[in-house]
Amino acid sequence: MLRKGEWVWVDSDIGLPIGARVKETPSGRRLLVDDEGNEQTLFLEQEASLKIMHPTSVEGVDDMIKLGDMTEAALLRNLLLRYKQGSIYTYTGSVLVAMNPYQEYPIYSGEQMKLYRGRKLGQLPPHIFAIAESCYFNMTRQLKNQCCIISGESGAGKTESTKLILQYLAAISGELSQQQVETQILESNPILEAFGNAKTVRNDNSSRFGKYLEIFFNKDGVIEGARVEQYLLEKSRVCHQSLEERNYHIFYCMLAGISQEEKRVLGIGVAEEYNFLIKGNCIECEGRDDAKDFSRIRSAMKTLTFSEIQFQEILKLLAAILHLGNVSFEASTQNNLETSDVCKSEHFTFAASLLQVNNSSLATSLTHRTFMTNKERVTKPLNSDQAADCRDAFVKAIYNKLFIWIVGTINNVIYKKVANNRKSFLSIGLLDIFGFENFYTNSFEQLCINFANEKLQQFFVSHIFKLEQEEYLKEDIVWNNIKFSDNQNILDLLAGIPCNLLSLIDEESHFPKGSDVTMLTKMNQQHHENQIYIASKSEHDTDFGINHFAGVVYYNTNGFLEKNRDAVSYDVLKMIDTSTNKLLHQIFESNLSTNGLNVPKNTRIVMTPRSSLRAKTDKRKQLPTLSGQFRMSLDSLMKALSACQPFFIRCFKPNSEKQSEVFDRELCMRQLRYSGMIDTIRIRKLGYPVRHTFKDFLKRYRVLLKTSNCDPKTKRAADCCEAICKAVIKGQDEWKIGRAQIFLREAHDTDLERLREEELSRVAVVIQRVMLGHKDRRSFLQKRRAAVVLQRNWRAYKENKDQRKIQQCFERLVSKVRGRKLQLQFQRQRAASLTIQTQVRGYLARKDWKKKRSAVKRQAYTSGVLAVAAAETMTTDAFLDQMETDEEDEIALELQRRLEEVAAQQHAKEPEPLNDLDSASDLYEITSFVEGVEEETSFKKILRKNKKKLSGIRRVSAITEEPENLTEDEDILVGEGPTLDRPLTTLEKLHVIIGHALSRRGIRDEIYCQICKQLVNNKNRRSSLQGWTLLSICLGIFPPTDFFMKYLENFLRKGQGGYREYCIKRFHRIMANGERKELPCWIELQAAIKREPIDVTVSLTNDRTISLPLDSASTSAEVCQAVADKIGLKDTYGFSLYISLFDKMWSLSSCRKHVLDAVSQCEQEMRRQGNEEKDTPWRLSIRKELFTPWHNCSKDPVSTDLIYKQVIKGVKSGEYTSDKEDDYVQLAAMHHYIQYGRGHNKENVREVVQECITTTLIENKSMTNWIQLITEELKEFHEGHVSGHYVRLTTIRGDFDLKCMEAVDMADLIDSNLNGLMRRSKYAVAQHDFSKPEDPMYLICKRGDLLVTEKDDEYSLDARWIRATNWRSGGSGAVDKSTLQFLPTLSMPTEEMLELLRPRQKKTALSSNLPAEETMAPVSLKEFALEYFRPPGKEGGRQGATRGVNREKLWAYSREPLKQPLLKTVVNNSDLSIQWLPPILKYMGDYPIKHARSPIELTNQIFGPPTKHHDLQDEIYCQIMRQMTSNGNRLSLERGWQLIWLCTGLFPPSPNLRNHAQRFMESRPRETLSAECLQRMQEICCREPRKFPPYQAEVDAIQQNSTQIFYKVHFPNDTDDLFEVTSTTTVKDLRCSIASQLSLTSPEGYGLYVKTLQKMMSLDEQQYFFDNVRQPAEVPKKTKKGKEVIQTNMPSLVMFKRKLWFNVTPGKDHVADLTFHFPQEMPKYLRGLHNCTREDMFHLGGLLFRVAVDSDRSQFVMIPRMLNNLVPADQLQSMSPEEWKKHIISSYNKQSGITVQEAKIAFLRTISSWPTFGCAFYEVKQTCDSSYPNPVLIAISKKGVNLIDPQTKELLVLHEFNRITDYLSEGNFFQMTIRTLVRGIIFVCETTQAHAIEDLIRSYVRMYEGHKQAFRPNNRMFSRGFTRIPTGPF
Repeated sequence: MLRKGEWVWVDSDIGLPIGARVKETPSGRRLLVDDEGNEQTLFLEQEASLKIMHPTSVEGVDDMIKLGDMTEAALLRNLLLRYKQGSIYTYTGSVLVAMNPYQEYPIYSGEQMKLYRGRKLGQLPPHIFAIAESCYFNMTRQLKNQCCIISGESGAGKTESTKLILQYLAAISGELSQQQVETQILESNPILEAFGNAKTVRNDNSSRFGKYLEIFFNKDGVIEGARVEQYLLEKSRVCHQSLEERNYHIFYCMLAGISQEEKRVLGIGVAEEYNFLIKGNCIECEGRDDAKDFSRIRSAMKTLTFSEIQFQEILKLLAAILHLGNVSFEASTQNNLETSDVCKSEHFTFAASLLQVNNSSLATSLTHRTFMTNKERVTKPLNSDQAADCRDAFVKAIYNKLFIWIVGTINNVIYKKVANNRKSFLSIGLLDIFGFENFYTNSFEQLCINFANEKLQQFFVSHIFKLEQEEYLKEDIVWNNIKFSDNQNILDLLAGIPCNLLSLIDEESHFPKGSDVTMLTKMNQQHHENQIYIASKSEHDTDFGINHFAGVVYYNTNGFLEKNRDAVSYDVLKMIDTSTNKLLHQIFESNLSTNGLNVPKNTRIVMTPRSSLRAKTDKRKQLPTLSGQFRMSLDSLMKALSACQPFFIRCFKPNSEKQSEVFDRELCMRQLRYSGMIDTIRIRKLGYPVRHTFKDFLKRYRVLLKTSNCDPKTKRAADCCEAICKAVIKGQDEWKIGRAQIFLREAHDTDLERLREEELSRVAVVIQRVMLGHKDRRSFLQKRRAAVVLQRNWRAYKENKDQRKIQQCFERLVSKVRGRKLQLQFQRQRAASLTIQTQVRGYLARKDWKKKRSAVKRQAYTSGVLAVAAAETMTTDAFLDQMETDEEDEIALELQRRLEEVAAQQHAKEPEPLNDLDSASDLYEITSFVEGVEEETSFKKILRKNKKKLSGIRRVSAITEEPENLTEDEDILVGEGPTLDRPLTTLEKLHVIIGHALSRRGIRDEIYCQICKQLVNNKNRRSSLQGWTLLSICLGIFPPTDFFMKYLENFLRKGQGGYREYCIKRFHRIMANGERKELPCWIELQAAIKREPIDVTVSLTNDRTISLPLDSASTSAEVCQAVADKIGLKDTYGFSLYISLFDKMWSLSSCRKHVLDAVSQCEQEMRRQGNEEKDTPWRLSIRKELFTPWHNCSKDPVSTDLIYKQVIKGVKSGEYTSDKEDDYVQLAAMHHYIQYGRGHNKENVREVVQECITTTLIENKSMTNWIQLITEELKEFHEGHVSGHYVRLTTIRGDFDLKCMEAVDMADLIDSNLNGLMRRSKYAVAQHDFSKPEDPMYLICKRGDLLVTEKDDEYSLDARWIRATNWRSGGSGAVDKSTLQFLPTLSMPTEEMLELLRPRQKKTALSSNLPAEETMAPVSLKEFALEYFRPPGKEGGRQGATRGVNREKLWAYSREPLKQPLLKTVVNNSDLSIQWLPPILKYMGDYPIKHARSPIELTNQIFGPPTKHHDLQDEIYCQIMRQMTSNGNRLSLERGWQLIWLCTGLFPPSPNLRNHAQRFMESRPRETLSAECLQRMQEICCREPRKFPPYQAEVDAIQQNSTQIFYKVHFPNDTDDLFEVTSTTTVKDLRCSIASQLSLTSPEGYGLYVKTLQKMMSLDEQQYFFDNVRQPAEVPKKTKKGKEVIQTNMPSLVMFKRKLWFNVTPGKDHVADLTFHFPQEMPKYLRGLHNCTREDMFHLGGLLFRVAVDSDRSQFVMIPRMLNNLVPADQLQSMSPEEWKKHIISSYNKQSGITVQEAKIAFLRTISSWPTFGCAFYEVKQTCDSSYPNPVLIAISKKGVNLIDPQTKELLVLHEFNRITDYLSEGNFFQMTIRTLVRGIIFVCETTQAHAIEDLIRSYVRMYEGHKQAFRPNNRMFSRGFTRIPTGPF
């Protein structure tokens, strides 16, 4: 009993059961409702015959192997269910069944591709992407070629399936590839479809040719190339189409897509006008846009490198085909023969023109046919029908050949990289071939198509059934063979057995009299008994039939043989051979080379079928037939497929009406049957399609094997494989073990792969965990070691800190202890001193008392008389003594008073009071010196003193040095040390006394007082002499104070007669010359004792000695003057006194330095060395120390002689050195000339070498070499100089040498007269052109013009400008005096004089040649020239005959231009031109110029070639420096320095020349530009050289003697400013400088532009500014003489404005807003480029009105006239002017109170919210995409490239920069490629601003790349955790 809702199988009209469900009504009646919705009553007796449906058939399954009902009905219902559910794909194992839905499904997006990427077959619902992924995975896994065979009837969707697989493969490869080959492969599809597909009754895009696309991959899985093979294009469709069918798509696309101009050139119109397009009565195809398709075809051809010329040639051939189709033929009769003529029409004329043949030739080839007989060719006229057939054959041949050529061209592009090494690549083949066809009328093409489908069916059967079952038997697998439908007998009938159908057709085609009737007769006779073959029913019937695997097909034999022959007539080929159409010639090239045109006359060509009996013996040449070619192609295809692992896709048609959601059961059942799907399901379900060798299986799935179950090291591979299967695969008979392979079910392969990946992932996690642990462990150990180091260092630091604290505490404690100890010691010493003083005073008092007592006792014993007399005498004497004592007491009191005042004054000056010990020490020393007492040890304690106390205040060398190795607590005496072991000498005593005086100014008067005290009443003669000697020495060392001066002078006047005058003189000398700095010397002491001057000798450089008397106060200036007076030296400046000791010498200058101070230092040095002072060997000498730049050697011959001798001796001693050997040689030659005159011999030269050359140089280079060098130099020296005195006078009439003994006086007189005349002259000659046409204040003059200057009372010699009148033109104005040469005349020059002045403006000069001096360049290129210059020759020229010597000096100045370059490398290079050499002399004024040339023209010619040729750069340096060497013309030198300045800003000299050039500049420090040129050369050495000659601004600046270049830069707000630019300033440097000077927040985003009359061009930031700013139109152009001239006068402006609009926030940078943002954005708004609302326009209009008038409300009436500056241009007509005025005034009133600047910023803030803010707009023309308007607006912003509709302002599409893979501009065309997941889209447009678009996109891309690089994170070795890495690009 069937229950309600159960499903059963019921019978149907189609012969197969269909599904039905049991339904029960409320009344209890049971019904059956089938799948069609039909109801029928269910009877009880009927239930027994109904079969219950398996559950899998109720809902349907995605893999039909899973069906429980293995019947055709179950398969059909499963497809029906899935089709109604929208699932068009179904699996049959690995075979995919695809139903054509006849509608678009959203299941092919990029997300779907990502979903199926890396997934196994069966893991996701069935999809064609899954098959593509399986192909790709198996290829990379098994390294074996794959193929995908897509089969099915016409209209089943084979072509679309092929494209989907191709898109998937290109997408996964494109993510890994940086190439464009994927895009090129995808772009080949539109081309092949256009030329090879057409609309048929069954398919709107039917492939009318077979295509096998083989895609090649490298080892990384990236597409490297592809190849297309085409099979059997249906040529007949070009001429004939069935009803409701169209010709090939390309014809309709061409007519709909080309422009009107192209139509006019091709002479074509619309499709309805052409016979070849209207035979099917179908012009349009629903769902196709022919115009859009044509744009895509054109873009695809550009991608595949078809040139525009080739594209136009293709269009010509297509148009010619259409024109030929409209050509008709008129029948006629001639000589009883039917003939025909071509009817005259425009179509025929256009056809002949497009084919580029003569009309008559074309007409003859179409209306005549030539046959080859045995001996000659025979031409036969054709009737009108035959002529039409001939025309159709010609048209079909053109189209077929054109299609083959297009395929070949595509292959040349996409197969080029793979062709040479194809075997190293893997491939996936996609077979898209015509499906099985059965039309109402089937012809020869259908026979070939169905034959190909039979071949593919046999391949499917062989692969699925035959080979698999044979493999089971071979491997001994238990298997019951499955019966299947085999079509081998059909293939045998068609092409297998002898006399098969195709061979009979071929054989009959080769017979001249063979016809379709005879062919059919033979076929019927041969195969009428074959069941597959269906013979004709009658003799008149032209049909035969074949029972194909897909059903019976009847073929009409009419035209079989003609189509099979596929031959082009001889006449047509002859006509093609005469054509000038290159493409037509190219596509017929093979026919032209192998045709009868080139075949010998007696050769017979016989066409014989390959299987014919005649073929075995016939050796003559045979032409292949169409069927033969097709069979060969199919055999090659089958061979290629057999070498690959195949995947099958079976495409089914759900219905024949191309309706969506309609399922025709009968049609689908027929397709299921002939496809063998039921047998396929059975063998896939029961069989083992997956097989591996034991080795491969174990190698791949080794991770799933547990060694405990089976160890691979001990077990066989088969056992291990079995163990893996047992462990993983459950169930019986799910796998089999063969002899050498293991067999698996299809589903188990997926399970094994899944388990393998899981196990590998698990192992990877383990490895990753271990590695991360190892990394973390290593990091931990490193951190721990670092922590230990930190701890150790910190502890050490802390311990050191504590130790330092403890040490400081100990030091403080020690200092305290030592302080106390020293205090106690001081107290003890002071007590001892007091005790000593007490004892000494008591001793002296007692001694005096004893003397007095002894005297009293002696007096007591005298006699009485004597006593009386003595008493009287004593009384008298006592009175006299009392008087004398009183007088002395008064003097002493007065002196004491004065001394107390002095002491008080000194006490006030010195913050520290004098120590008693100092006074005691000085007193003792003075006393000991005066009285000559010996030192006693007991008395030395009085003078004991701490050395440390004194050492801090004494001067160096003021007191005799003492040893430093004494301890701090020792008591020492002043002068203690080695001197304490012996008595002090007189000189040492002097050093002690005077040393204290020099170190302590406060005790000097005290010393004088003590000396005077010792001299008062000193009766001891010896002591008195010693005292006066000491006093005289002190007077020679230091003076007294001003206060004590007069008292000391009074004391001296009362002194002894011998010393009075001597000391007074020394007193006055020391007061005049100042105090000394050093101790007295020994010779000074001896002179003081003898009261005589010090006699010394002073040496001169000429070996003369001068004796002079000196005293203690003598200075070096006095000595120098005394020597000068004695020797008659007048020019004393720079001469100094030198003192020398041993080998040391130092200068005392010529100043107030004391000479004896230096002598004292020498004696102290001797004393330090342990010698006596009196043995000091010091010497005095006079030398020249300072030289002035204006030194004149002729002023003082004595001075010149001394200097000369000093130089000679200095060179000999090595004091003066030079790096160049030539300097020594030249100096020696000049010395020889001075010593010995003109003559020379070897002995004299040897003597000179001994005198001038150092011993080291003589030893390094032998004496002989030096003598030889100097001898050669003497020869040149004598040749270049005229002996005697002469004056060379250079005049405009020539050079004159005037000899005279008074040559100097004559030169001075002439020079004075010339200078005086030129100062007073008002006539001058212009030295070069001067012109400033933009300023009328300046005078215009040419070189050589006579100018009359205006010198009035206000004229100044220092003024730079002077007013003058041009005598030639009469014009007046200001002119630069540096450009003039004043004439030494007070009267108007004569015409003769002017003529002499014009051609060569020589500056009148004179030069005198004196033996004492020589004019020559400090450093020349002579040394460099010897090695690198060409050998010197004789230069012929204007003055060559007048010279004394013709020898050429290549490194020195010359008035003649060079005839060849200087450098050897340039001379040997014949490719380098030297036409640029003369302009150097012309620029410097050393060579006359025939025609006036501007400086920029000359610099372009000078520096142009070196900037292009690196080898010429050193040549130009050498030539300029050569012309500047020994050049006496000051103007020429100045211009030479200008050239050096320009040159050093362009390129550096080579390393070989660099040092010489540097010395050349350094040796000329007086030149203004020398230091600047040297700095520029050093700077350019570190940079890249310039690419172009100097810019106009550089030349103008240096012409005005200015090294600063200021360039004017303009801004968008119509302002400009000057900015300093150097020769090596880059555009980026200038951008940053401008931003800094304008105080912009950032220089980023701005750019510099050059604006000319034609365009505005952006400057490249990496290039130099002056190189980049040159005009784009500056291309060299040829003059009449062939020289290149560069245009430099074109006006241009440099603009600075915002280029990249990122991080632009209005109000953030007011300077940028007002200067750049507002002036740049306002014009875009007014042009109407933005999309804005009316409210925004009202608001912005009010703001712009405020910007224009500020707060002036009286201007309201002017608003209607100002609307162009207030409202967008495209919106002006949307409202009346009065309405605009009303709204603008309202908005203006609302904005009251804001300033103009605030209004501008408010304007920017408003538009900044718009998406097009900051965009650069370009209106372009485009034809590549018909969905976009033409023209279209391109807007480039920071987001990307926007395409905007210019009418609606709506955004069409936004292409972000990261999606733009390529962009370029060429001429006026711009092209960019936009990356998509499937393929690249190419956008092409035309605009004059193509280059600007490319530059702006590149700038944005570089900006983002720079930001990406700046913020790119660092790579890490391992990442945390485990992340599964995908295997594909998704």
